[in-house]
Amino acid sequence: MSIALIFSEFFKLGCMSFGGPAAHMGYFHRRFVDETRWIEARDYAELMALCQFLPGPASSQMGMAIGYRRAGVAGSLVAFLGFTLPSAVLMLVAGLWLAQAELNGALDAALHGLKLLAVAVVADAVSKLYASGCPDRSRQGMALLTAVAIWLWPGMATQLAAIALAAVIGASRPITPLPRQGASQPLSRLGALYLLLFAGLLLLLPWLDADGELAVFDAFYRAGALVFGGGHVVLPLLDAQPLIRDGMSEDTFLAGYSLAQAVPGPMFSLAAYLGSALEGSLLSGLVALIAIFLPGWLLLMAILPTWERLRQNPRLAGALAWVVAASVGLLLAALYAPVFVSAVTGPATMAVVVFLWALLHLARLPLWAAVLIAPLAGLALSEFGVA
Repeated sequence: MSIALIFSEFFKLGCMSFGGPAAHMGYFHRRFVDETRWIEARDYAELMALCQFLPGPASSQMGMAIGYRRAGVAGSLVAFLGFTLPSAVLMLVAGLWLAQAELNGALDAALHGLKLLAVAVVADAVSKLYASGCPDRSRQGMALLTAVAIWLWPGMATQLAAIALAAVIGASRPITPLPRQGASQPLSRLGALYLLLFAGLLLLLPWLDADGELAVFDAFYRAGALVFGGGHVVLPLLDAQPLIRDGMSEDTFLAGYSLAQAVPGPMFSLAAYLGSALEGSLLSGLVALIAIFLPGWLLLMAILPTWERLRQNPRLAGALAWVVAASVGLLLAALYAPVFVSAVTGPATMAVVVFLWALLHLARLPLWAAVLIAPLAGLALSEFGVA
């Protein structure tokens, strides 16, 4: 497959994917499962479960995995570049004047419309993934149990506990996977090198006692290597880094966080803003951006070549089937908070969500068209004073 085509598809998604990691999963599902059919629904659900299980930005890793499926390592890199480039540029450039400013009323209303679209997109993805990933009552129960647990005890610990519990239950119920097309091989020297590089950088960088760009690389690499799920979860890890905590004011940090929520694409692009703010240069922003995404990419490249072989193990296949169900529960929990609660404020906004969902699901409106309509809906709500 053409590298240029992969870049183009992910660049377009990077320009329109508002709403955070859960919404990104929905956008990817609609585009690559429903529309282009680059990947089957079952494969998508399994890769989503894998990306939830690995540390790193889950939605960006999902894009990398799809790119890898189409064109190998080069495909994973151009998928990452295409999806990340729009938000990274916005964070580097727009951050120079938006960092200390508040959104004006019209822009805020338009962004609210895009958040309502994210509710519709995630709801559509949850319903489809629930149907494909939870085919029996036991796995449906696992998904619902996971969602309820996240609602009651939000946090990374609950997410990891739910995934671990699902894996243990699934491993005790081995299944024989259906044979799949596609080459797979044992862990190669290159795969082992990826794992060694991942661990080596994580362990050795703190010992270098570096400054400048290398210190920036160390701080952001460590944050990217220790976060599960991505998105908002990375914020406390970044704030806990001494380089960031001591190198900028809380106002500057929170201004970047607000900006990251106002642009499309991965929230990890916040690293571009923070890196440039720390050292006052675009180079530092680029170093931070690469560093925070690198550990997730290294792990994915180590595992994906052997993935088909690994998933043929009956116990692993059983564990994976249940982790898929738990991942659907994670997405269902995210649909409510933060996606739904941050966007839907009353009957009028709920009506807009239903309208946008109907356009996508019933009228089969292309996603790009919905992205154009949603801000207008947000402006209309603001004009009538009901947003």
